[in-house]
Amino acid sequence: MSRTRRDPRTERALHLVAGTARPRLDRAAAPAAASPTGRPRRDPRAEVDSALVPGPARRRLDRTLRQTGLTGQTGHIVHLIEPEIALTAPPRIVVVEEPAFLVAAVPDAPGGRLTAHDRQVLGAARLLAEGGGAVVALPGGPVEELGGAGADRSQVLAGESEFDPEGRAAALAAALRRLKVRHAVFPETAEGGDLARRVAAALGEPLFAAAESLTARAVTRAARGRRVEQRATPPRLVSLTADAVAAYAGAPREAREINALGEVAAVPRAIVSARVVPADPATVPLSEAEFVVSAGNGITDFERFRALVAALRATPGASRVVCDAGLMPRAAQVGASGTVLDATCYFALGIAGAPQHLQGVARCEHVVAVNTDLHAAMIERAGLAIVADAQEVMPALLAALQAEETRE
Repeated sequence: MSRTRRDPRTERALHLVAGTARPRLDRAAAPAAASPTGRPRRDPRAEVDSALVPGPARRRLDRTLRQTGLTGQTGHIVHLIEPEIALTAPPRIVVVEEPAFLVAAVPDAPGGRLTAHDRQVLGAARLLAEGGGAVVALPGGPVEELGGAGADRSQVLAGESEFDPEGRAAALAAALRRLKVRHAVFPETAEGGDLARRVAAALGEPLFAAAESLTARAVTRAARGRRVEQRATPPRLVSLTADAVAAYAGAPREAREINALGEVAAVPRAIVSARVVPADPATVPLSEAEFVVSAGNGITDFERFRALVAALRATPGASRVVCDAGLMPRAAQVGASGTVLDATCYFALGIAGAPQHLQGVARCEHVVAVNTDLHAAMIERAGLAIVADAQEVMPALLAALQAEETRE
């Protein structure tokens, strides 16, 4: 090697103080630059001495000297390396110009938003598209964040009405024929499972329903009372159960809009009229609720709490401490020993966040917490936290909601 080897004995001899019976070292007398390597060596003692603030009895360091690179060593300037500041560059969008084949993902997307199950369907489509393919999303209406969920193409298949399974199935079957997709993945839900079976009947192809695992080479599901496992090569039509495949977590995709529908022949409708009747959030079970507002030990005014829940059109919940005290019914308990939520939003008022309670909200997409303790576990879990007394936050929220209704 061309690099000069370090000689510790020579370096120590350079620091020895002459004329003393006991060996003493003077680190300032022989600077580190005199080492045989010829490279300036860092002197931590000199750096600390240069950063000392004169005057106060208690030692204080001024780290701003690091910005200039001065350390106080005689005759030398040592450039200190600070941790690099990561510049957040915009993510690169992956573009597939000419895919070798297409894999369709058919999300439910209620209200124009992708659910966790929908994202898993897109993640499964990405697995099947490995090897030069592209994923085309075919929702029933406009949906945001398709590119971030893994879609390379998108086509909205809007029916004549809000609930038109026959028309949507016909439009989807026509799109699958025109695009010549290799696979089509559906969520195994009440709406997605029904649509998958209608499309399978229209295309005259088998459907591998309720798949519990999926890769590019195999798909499996339980059968015969879960005593056996059926395994097959991924067919053209697959419906996926929840949590069978992880959601896509790679770079965002293009989600380019295409026109793959063309003209669809009119389908005689058996359903003359249909409308969505919203359920009363006060009576919806916690396991099916989309928006849950819970009270914890920090709530004392439960009349105002119930008024806030009604104003937010949410489902009431509570921590175990509140339910044990009889202030809320046992059916409202959230947590591992109560109900594990699958809600879109969870609003915790005055809840510190015991481990069992955090297990109950682990699958919630958004968590909002109000607590006086900045270091509470629920504050750390929340995506939006308000460090304040929940008793004071509730009337402020009610006033803001009333002002919003007045403006409308």
